Amino acid sequence: MPGRQELPSTLERSAKDAQRTWIKAHDSAVEQYGEGERAHRVAYGALKHKYEKVGDHWQRKEGGRKGPSDPQSARPRGQGGRSGEGVDEQASKQHLYDLARELDIDGRSRMSKAELLDAIRKANRSKTRAARSR
Repeated sequence: MPGRQELPSTLERSAKDAQRTWIKAHDSAVEQYGEGERAHRVAYGALKHKYEKVGDHWQRKEGGRKGPSDPQSARPRGQGGRSGEGVDEQASKQHLYDLARELDIDGRSRMSKAELLDAIRKANRSKTRAARSR
């Protein structure tokens, strides 16, 4: 299973189901497209339909909601688009506020939904960098 050896560190710190989702999609994409960046994009696209990135790991979306989390995940494979970096842009503002509280983001109570999304992305990048440097 090539996906198991390619498993990103953020998924190593995530639930087994998230790992299985990524590995299954990755391995299927490798069979169809070959090893490389495209297989990783396909695997992340599949992951983003049920999971969102919170800090240095992935967890199920609010209320078990399924579906694309950002414009890139919503498009057919290979058509590009902007990535939400694993943050579920379709989530409610309250859910984003709760994530911001979990990530200890200052000023969250005064932020708009767009500002919360940006702040969560920034906090996720920071926490992932810190986890990788341990």
